[in-house]
Amino acid sequence: MAQSKVVQKLKIIGPGAIITASFIGPGTVTTATRAGAEFGFALLWAVIFSILATIILQEMVARIGIITKQGLGENIRELFQNQVLKFASVWIVLIAVCIGCAAYISGDLLGTSLGISYLTGISENYVAPIVGIIILILNLLGGYKFIEKVMIGLIVVMSITFITTMFVAASDILRILEGAFIPSIPEGSILMIIALIGTTVVPYNFFIHASTVGQKWNNINDLKAVRTDTIISITVGGIITAAILITAGALIHGTEVTSVVQLASPLEPLMGNLAPFFVSIGLFAAGFSSAIASPMGAAVTVSSFMRWEGGFSNKKYKTVFSVVIILGIITSAIGFEPLEVLLVAQALNGIILPIIAVFIMIVVNKKNAMGKYVNKLWLNIIGWLVTAIVFFLGTYSLVDAVTSFL
Repeated sequence: MAQSKVVQKLKIIGPGAIITASFIGPGTVTTATRAGAEFGFALLWAVIFSILATIILQEMVARIGIITKQGLGENIRELFQNQVLKFASVWIVLIAVCIGCAAYISGDLLGTSLGISYLTGISENYVAPIVGIIILILNLLGGYKFIEKVMIGLIVVMSITFITTMFVAASDILRILEGAFIPSIPEGSILMIIALIGTTVVPYNFFIHASTVGQKWNNINDLKAVRTDTIISITVGGIITAAILITAGALIHGTEVTSVVQLASPLEPLMGNLAPFFVSIGLFAAGFSSAIASPMGAAVTVSSFMRWEGGFSNKKYKTVFSVVIILGIITSAIGFEPLEVLLVAQALNGIILPIIAVFIMIVVNKKNAMGKYVNKLWLNIIGWLVTAIVFFLGTYSLVDAVTSFL
C-alpha cells in the first residue's frame, strides 16, 4: 500500500521537474562547487533558503496557471487597462527574458560539453554545436510529454551522480548540519550567497511553470497534485545543489576552482576510475537540461504574452525556440560569448526579476481572477518577504552590471 502511494506521487511529477531541470544548469553547478571550495559547508543554509523561496514563488505561478487557465504573460497583460502601461510592461519583460535566454544559451551548451570534453579530449567548441543540434531536433519533433520525460530522466541522472558522490565524499555530518541550519555569512561570502540564490530563482521559469501546468492538468481539483509536483521536484533540485556543495566542501575546501570537473581527481581515491565518469555525466545532464530550458523559456514567454495557443506544438513557439538554439549553436562553435552581451542580460535580469515577482504577488491576490484561491495572509507575508529579497538581488545584479560597464 505504501509502495503504491509512492508510485502515485512519482506519476504526478511533471512541470515541477522541468523547473528543477532548468535551474540545475552549469551556472548552479559551478556556483555550488565554488561555494563549497571557498567556504566549506557554511553556505548550505543559502541553498535551503533559495529552494524555499523558489517553491513559494513557483507554487504561486503554478496556481495562477491552473485557476486562470492562462499563462503568466496573459495575466500580466490583464493587469493594465492603460494601453501605454500594458505595452511597456509586456515588452520590457518580453525583451529582457528573450535577451537573457539568448545571451546564456552559448554558455549552457559549452557547459554541457565540458564533461564530454574532459573524458574525450575533444574541444568544447566541437561538442557544443552537436549538443545544440540534438536539442533543436528534440524541439522540432517532440511535444510537451516528450520534453517532460527527457527532463525527468536528466534529473534522475543528476540525482544518482551528484548524490552518490556526496555520500562517498562527506564524512563530517555535524559540520554539514551546522552549515545547513545555522546561517552564517563568512567574510567575503555575500557575493556567493547572492549567486546561490540568483541561479535558483530564474525569471523565465515563472512563465514556463504557469504555462506547462495546463499541459498536464486542466482542473481545479488537480491543485493538490500541482503543489505536490512543485514541492517534490524543487526539493530534489535543492538536494542536488546541496550535494554538489557538500562534495566540494569535503574534497576541495580551500582550493580555487572554476569548474565542477575539478572534483574528479579528489574523488578517484574513493571511487577509482568511475570518478571522472560520475562527475562528467552529472555535468552533462545539468548542462543539457539547462540548454533545453533557455530556448524554452524564451518561446514560452513570447507565446504567453502573444496569446499563441497550442503550447509546445505551436509552429510559432517552435520557431522562437529554434532561433534561440541556433544562435547558441553558432556562438558556441566559434566561442563567441561577449562580455558586453552577458552584462546587458545581467542588467535586464536585475530589472525584471523584482518586477515579475511583484506582478506574481498582484495577480495571485486578484479576487476576480483567483476567487477563493488567492493567497492567505501568512503566504502573502512570506511572499512579499521573498519578493523584497528578490528585489535586493535584482538591484545588486543591476548595479554590478552597470559598474562593470563604467
